[in-house]
Amino acid sequence: MENLLRPLLVVGGSVMLTLVIGWATDFLLRKADERHHETPLWGLLRRGRIPYMLVLFAALLRGSYDQAELLESRAESVGRTLTLVLIGSAAWLVIRITAAIVETSYSRYASARAHRDPARVRRVRTQATLIMRVVSAVVGVVAAATMLLTFPAFRAAGASLLASAGILGIVAGVAAQSTLSNMFAGFQIAFGDMVRIGDTVVVDGEWGTVEEITLTFLTVRTWDERRITMPVSYFTSKPFENWSRGTPQMTGTVFWHVDHSAPLEAMREKLRDILRECPAWDGRAYNLTVTDSTPSTMEVRALVTGKDADDIWTVRVTVREQMLRWLADEHPYALPRVNTADAILPPSGHGNANANGHRPSQEGVPAQQRRYHGNHNSGRPDR
Repeated sequence: MENLLRPLLVVGGSVMLTLVIGWATDFLLRKADERHHETPLWGLLRRGRIPYMLVLFAALLRGSYDQAELLESRAESVGRTLTLVLIGSAAWLVIRITAAIVETSYSRYASARAHRDPARVRRVRTQATLIMRVVSAVVGVVAAATMLLTFPAFRAAGASLLASAGILGIVAGVAAQSTLSNMFAGFQIAFGDMVRIGDTVVVDGEWGTVEEITLTFLTVRTWDERRITMPVSYFTSKPFENWSRGTPQMTGTVFWHVDHSAPLEAMREKLRDILRECPAWDGRAYNLTVTDSTPSTMEVRALVTGKDADDIWTVRVTVREQMLRWLADEHPYALPRVNTADAILPPSGHGNANANGHRPSQEGVPAQQRRYHGNHNSGRPDR
């Protein structure tokens, strides 16, 4: 009877005590979260209640197991299993607590500076993300190493592993040179403020927004919702455009090719009216000038401004569309035209007579050109 009650008391007591302590801790965290609405820390700490209860259960059962002298024939295996569970759940709990602290710090910083300095908020968000990845990796490696050291075979081989660590480190460094360079580039991006999550960038001619940054790769979401993934070392070794660096304000251009008779002053007034009705225009500046000309058209350029890349795109397409529509409705003559009429040659009396006053012979002249000389007084071809 004693052999049956003792395991039930040990296991059942550990389970009950774990549930009571876990419930009490969760109750206190919930009350603290309701009382302190300004910080999400207490609510985030509640996410770690499962690993917390695992740690409690493994620690209580591991401590009472030796005293209860249960399953003496398998005492070593059961004790090692409980130790492995305790190490794994403790690592899980450390990661959850660290994530709660980091996320709380970022939330406070973002709420305080979101309206004043959004670029710095994105920088802190990138750093927080990479810090959590590093902490998770370090805790996972330490937990795995600690689990392995619980086995005597690995402790015996520890001396030989340490002796060969130098050679293995050199070999691993040469083999993983690109991976290590990407990892260091990830740290450089995170703390060097080169590019941040949410930045608008142009990479290899592709315009998009930085969606994810890890220690080894970076993902850019393009305007048409494609994802471009590239190693982070690209951003430390090659030039790229970061439209969110510094101030997000931008100046955009709109070009038209119009006829030489286009009403420039009226176009300037129309540009002003279009911008005044466009919510995306930030009101800083606008301009319209002639930048080039050809024998048949002239190039007109409009400068417009916006508070960021999205708004400047909206302003440009709005100005381009409404200006073309206005020209077609109000000034159709200002649109480019292709002259398809026959060329009119100068009259024969202006330089077509020779020195003796005689008209040059038309022998050998094609009939299509010869017919222009039939009525030189009117300047029109014979019909």
